Formats: sequence, structure tokens, C-alpha cells
Amino acid sequence: MELEFSGPVFEWRGPAPFYYVAVPEEDSADIKADEAMLSYGWGCIPVTATVGDTEFTTSLFPKDGRYLLGLKVAVRRAEGIDEGDHVAVRMRVEPIA
Repeated sequence: MELEFSGPVFEWRGPAPFYYVAVPEEDSADIKADEAMLSYGWGCIPVTATVGDTEFTTSLFPKDGRYLLGLKVAVRRAEGIDEGDHVAVRMRVEPIA
């Protein structure tokens, strides 16, 4: 499953600050429909994503009926991304082998 979407970067404060882009509702519903063959547990879904020129692996986290794509510090630094910026995402979700 390959997806393209865009959205604002937001910060969620936990034990350390984390930055995310929310996967759109329709795309989140498509992922949720295949969660049994995509998740490694707790609803987390491994993905390969590209923001700008930076490709990285991470996991989607379920929250409030949608999934959140975490933006690693290295990705944010490489692309000059900060909270509130609007980013375009290309993402590949593949079944777990």
C-alpha cells in the first residue's frame, strides 16, 4: 500500500517531545482495515516514508481513530522542519513477513 498525503507537523509532549503528521482519516481507515497483517503489536504499523529528499523507516501509532507518522529528529533537521510546518509525505506500508 502506497500513500501520499500532506499535513501540519505538531508536537506531542510525552517523556520527550515528539513530532508527528496525522495520516488522513480515509487513509487511516484503509490501514486499519488491514491492521491484522500489518501490525507488529499494539496497533503499531511499520512504514517507509519520504519527506522532501529524506527517506526513513518508522512506525505509525494509532491515536483517536487515525494514525500518526512520527518525524525523527534527523528527518526534521535534514529537511528544516519545525512545528506548524506543512509537509508532504510519501509512505509505503507493507505486510509483515
